[in-house]
Amino acid sequence: MFWQKELETMSRDQLADLQLKKLKETVARCYHNVPYYQKIFKEQGILPEDIRSLDDLKKLPMTKKAALRENYPFKLLACPMRDVVRIHGSSGTTGKPTMVAYTRHDLDIWSDCVTRVVCAGGATPDDVAQIAFGYGLFTGALGLHQGLEKLGCAVIPMSAGNTEKQLMLMQDLGVTVLIATPSYALYLSEVAAQKGIIGNLKLRIGFFGAEGCTPEMRQKIEENFGIIATDNYGMSELTGPGVSGECEYRCGLHVWEDHFIPEIIDPETGEVLPAGSTGELVVTPLFKEALPLLRYRTGDITRLDYSPCACGRTHVRMEKVQGRSDDMMIIKGVNVFPSQIESVLLGVDQVGPHYLLILRRKNFLDTLEVQIELIDGSLLEDFRQLQALRNDIRARLKTVLGLDCAVTLVNPNTIERFQGKAKRVVDLRNQPEQ
Repeated sequence: MFWQKELETMSRDQLADLQLKKLKETVARCYHNVPYYQKIFKEQGILPEDIRSLDDLKKLPMTKKAALRENYPFKLLACPMRDVVRIHGSSGTTGKPTMVAYTRHDLDIWSDCVTRVVCAGGATPDDVAQIAFGYGLFTGALGLHQGLEKLGCAVIPMSAGNTEKQLMLMQDLGVTVLIATPSYALYLSEVAAQKGIIGNLKLRIGFFGAEGCTPEMRQKIEENFGIIATDNYGMSELTGPGVSGECEYRCGLHVWEDHFIPEIIDPETGEVLPAGSTGELVVTPLFKEALPLLRYRTGDITRLDYSPCACGRTHVRMEKVQGRSDDMMIIKGVNVFPSQIESVLLGVDQVGPHYLLILRRKNFLDTLEVQIELIDGSLLEDFRQLQALRNDIRARLKTVLGLDCAVTLVNPNTIERFQGKAKRVVDLRNQPEQ
């Protein structure tokens, strides 16, 4: 199903022409209305008139999240505050939050982008959608809300938490679409199974986001609930959810190129990489009036696929994000992503999907301990079986990571469950050695 078929299936040449027109407008808006960009342009000897082709994009400066923090709260605004109709922001758990603002036009385009995503994922006006994201400054809940509502779905703004009530409403209201973080969706499925109510649910689709989700995690949720789940991607700085999403063929997430220009760069050098390369995703939004950004470094590692998709959409597809450059752990010189570890653990039948990664420093070297829940706690009483399982997991992890790490098996329901983003990493490297 399409939301804006003419735009979603336009030719590559048409897309390029439209992108160049919008890029010139965005560059001019940044230069004339945002002192931060004007200063950089003058320092680098760039003028808006220098952008004559899409290839000139690489002449423009890249923008990092630090720029939003340094210009907190609204020094990057390109419009008067009277034109702003909504404000979102990050959690700010590591300092000042990054604030993002929207004009009425920004919200209209954003909701269209989200509606494209949910249509591509199989939602229809007949669906009843339950949103189990937390509402607030976080863009996920209201972003999906407005897109689903625009499509014509009946939207239940349940918000996060209160698992018992979540499941009650799923049954009583005939919910067919669930929106949640993958970790919370998995927890909901486990509780529903424990209560024996899976068969009473009408769920058929899941839209899960706000944190990484490995293919193995998605498969587990799909099996538990008996649903189909598609990936979608976005971040508040770019607009929120709706930057890209999977179609029914699930062979990559279509980036809505009439509204965003994606690039792949080497995260170390900033060099633009050839098509098909894996690297850091950089995105330039082409429609934002309130908070335009140029070449925003997302920190997400992926690749772009420009080959045709069977669904008929012509927009480039990005692969599932492999990890974030700032989530990457370097242990004894080895680059490690939590998603790699999750993929291994979800392939082991005797352990559950809940785990914790503990980083410590011993003898001036970083160490990694992987704590994993057993499905059957009685295994802890059988030392031989327990040791065999621990060694098996340790060997699997070493094969994938190229790194030997400690493995600790713990009782079921020992590791904390999260109703929002799961916290998988505990970094104790700055604490005294124990």
